[in-house]
Amino acid sequence: MTAPSEVIPPAAWERFRTALSTLARLKIDPRVQARLDLSGVVQQTLLEAYAARGRWQAGDEGRQLGYLRRVLANNLMDALRYFATGKRDRDLERPLIDAASVSSSRIQEWVAADQTSPSDAAARGERDLLLADALNELPEAQREALILQHWHGWSLAEIGERLGRSPAAVAGLIKRGLQTLRERLQHWSEP
Repeated sequence: MTAPSEVIPPAAWERFRTALSTLARLKIDPRVQARLDLSGVVQQTLLEAYAARGRWQAGDEGRQLGYLRRVLANNLMDALRYFATGKRDRDLERPLIDAASVSSSRIQEWVAADQTSPSDAAARGERDLLLADALNELPEAQREALILQHWHGWSLAEIGERLGRSPAAVAGLIKRGLQTLRERLQHWSEP
């Protein structure tokens, strides 16, 4: 039984939900996101964590998010496997299946990177929380443009088509978004 002082407050759970949603968007190709219920995967992750909270509550938010990242990665892999094995016309959905495969590889790399010491995992968890917070404070168009280019490798033209903007406008969104992120996250590089 956990002591009342170790209970995770509702605000922390909401911060975790936001961070996990952002991390899922960073790892799963946007073309596949429409076919997966990312909010459902995040909800399942939080439910599993809540059920196991007595085993992982002690510690800081970075450690807690490290645990949640592992559970999220497993749940995303399950969702991608289910998507890849579903009954569908593989020839018509080949680009989606390929995107799911790339997303699966990204998650496997993410899980492999988490096989570090607990202190490294906690530090990574804290950085993820800060990044998620900073990304979620950006205007939606800037956030979407940054995620599509820097995490999914889309070209300015592809992003422009998705957002209904010219490539020059997308470049401006990305430039402003990066500038804002740098300002909000500059303490990462400070000693």
